[in-house]
Amino acid sequence: MNWKIWLLIFVVLGSILAMVPLNFEKGVEIISIEQNSTAYEQGLRQGQIITHIDGQKILSFEDYKEIINSKVFLSENQKITITTKKGEFILFTNKAPQISVANIDKTRIKTGLDLSGGSRALVVAKDKKLNVQELQDLIDITSQRLNVYGLKDIIIRPVTDLSGNNYMLIEIAGSTREELGNLISQQGKFEAKIGNKTVFIGGNRDITYVAKTGEQAGIYDCRTTQEEEFCNFRFGITLSPEAAERFAKITKGLGLDPENPQSLDKKIDLYLDDELFSSLSISEGLRGSTTTQIQISGSGSGETRNEAIENTKIEMNRLQTVLKTGSLPFKLQIEKLDTISPLLGKKFINTILIAGAAAILAVGLMIFLRYRKIKLSLAVLLTSLCEVLIILGISALFKRNLDLPAIAGIIAAIGTGVDSQIIILDESQMSHILSLKQRIKRALFIILGTYVTTLFALLPLMWAGAGLLKGFAITTIIGISAGVFITRPAFSEMVKKILRD
Repeated sequence: MNWKIWLLIFVVLGSILAMVPLNFEKGVEIISIEQNSTAYEQGLRQGQIITHIDGQKILSFEDYKEIINSKVFLSENQKITITTKKGEFILFTNKAPQISVANIDKTRIKTGLDLSGGSRALVVAKDKKLNVQELQDLIDITSQRLNVYGLKDIIIRPVTDLSGNNYMLIEIAGSTREELGNLISQQGKFEAKIGNKTVFIGGNRDITYVAKTGEQAGIYDCRTTQEEEFCNFRFGITLSPEAAERFAKITKGLGLDPENPQSLDKKIDLYLDDELFSSLSISEGLRGSTTTQIQISGSGSGETRNEAIENTKIEMNRLQTVLKTGSLPFKLQIEKLDTISPLLGKKFINTILIAGAAAILAVGLMIFLRYRKIKLSLAVLLTSLCEVLIILGISALFKRNLDLPAIAGIIAAIGTGVDSQIIILDESQMSHILSLKQRIKRALFIILGTYVTTLFALLPLMWAGAGLLKGFAITTIIGISAGVFITRPAFSEMVKKILRD
């Protein structure tokens, strides 16, 4: 068998492995959990797999919903035992657990809001054109704000249109149009308090510098406990003289913490949108001091040392971001706000699958009627199927969301693939002095020229419509690239063998 066909087989098998998960867990996955809820306080977290509730097995979202709906929450002391892969969690509550669950994904393919349901907002600063750094600061602080509300399944990314305007695109699965609009419309504020007195607020007015790298910022002192791994972090910040005076005045009368004499008996409480964000200890040596240099410390944990280090980095960056950017320096304006239900998304998928299958079968039938060879029709269908698998495999490998524009890109890639295959078939059938090998080589040269033209035509779509067509452009580019360098050469070898036989 020719090496080009072996290459196609290898890539297709790799794509299938990239799509199919290596485990076959049963239950439902926690996709979001409300912070400060009973479930959160007991240790339930996003990503955990629920297998039983009060001893009853959970195999699907329907099982979970049926069991929860069957319970009557009247007493504050009603006991619910939730079993996950990490152990049992006992809740005493008078209402249903404040968590959202979903069926465990059968594949690694991630779908966008167009198919999974949720809301999407395209946001700009009101009466201000943002540069790249301002946009990134806006994204950082917006991420922190939305996390405060317990919204975990979110995507926030920068997009730029063809005119050079910068936007922030926010996607939240499971959120309604009204909920997302209300969250974004709040400008947000950051405050650091000792007791009920404000010491400083986020942003450049009170915090002139936040260390992010080098000797002033880093992770240290990782240790192992009976249950988890812990790591500590620290980084320095520089306060303005005015903020330093307020800090000295407030801390002057504080005592020492009896449990930890190296710290004062009150902490700095960080608030974001009036919600408690974090609490930091104050070193005894800073009592009454007007120093502008303050060291922020904290910790992170995980089941393994690497996980603890990664979580500690995330926590440190979270605090650095909030202290640096603080409240938003400008009001936001929603340019476009869309919402879609998951039921509509499922209808889209079913319709697309039916239409795609019908189109491929129709193409195969037309190929058979044109060339009167069933093997050629099967080769075209097999090649088109391989192209779809390769596109899906690459998307799963790089964790790209498949939305409606991306699916349109798959259809466009298949269409260009069929065109290229017909060119190869027509060139191979022509009777003239050139050999079969030379004719197919000429067909591949034509296909390569078409590929280059299409590639340059698609690149502007990466930024068109404020980046909303990016999925279409990327998916189409992946499809036509895989076709030109993998499936078309393999198809040409199939054609050679079929015609020679």
